[in-house]
Amino acid sequence: MAKKQQKKNTGGTPATVALTAANTPHTLHSYEHDPATPSYGEEAANAMGVSPTRVFKTLVADVDGELTVAVVPVAGQLDLKALASAVGGKRATMADPAAAERTTGYVRGGISPLGQRKRLRTVLDSSAEEHTTICVSAGRRGLEVELSPQDLATLTNAVLAPIGRA
Repeated sequence: MAKKQQKKNTGGTPATVALTAANTPHTLHSYEHDPATPSYGEEAANAMGVSPTRVFKTLVADVDGELTVAVVPVAGQLDLKALASAVGGKRATMADPAAAERTTGYVRGGISPLGQRKRLRTVLDSSAEEHTTICVSAGRRGLEVELSPQDLATLTNAVLAPIGRA
């Protein structure tokens, strides 16, 4: 009888596994996460010394009953009306945090647009195109991945639309 091979846990996340499997150029940035931080995104930008306009947060919203991922700069906010419009919906609200965690497989503050348990529709704020690279969560608090916005859009089948506001 053949022995079953054990998969070695290298500490990767589903997001980093997806990037490696797709052979996508990227850079990982890790930092010490402070559980008391009021803003995960701003904490990441400060820790990495990167402008908050280049660090994007991953938010999960409910658009007409369907969970949808919005990726917007941490320097601003999500425009729910614009998100609904970008996917042909009528109404968007922020998703229940427990539903977002259960569906994506990530914890709040560490939700990545990549490697989600259930692939959700994704909308990337069009301001991402202003940058050569952007940073998004790599799947856990204290770990960010830097990659081109085009690669992120391709890997997530994202629609690019102006969904962020200052």
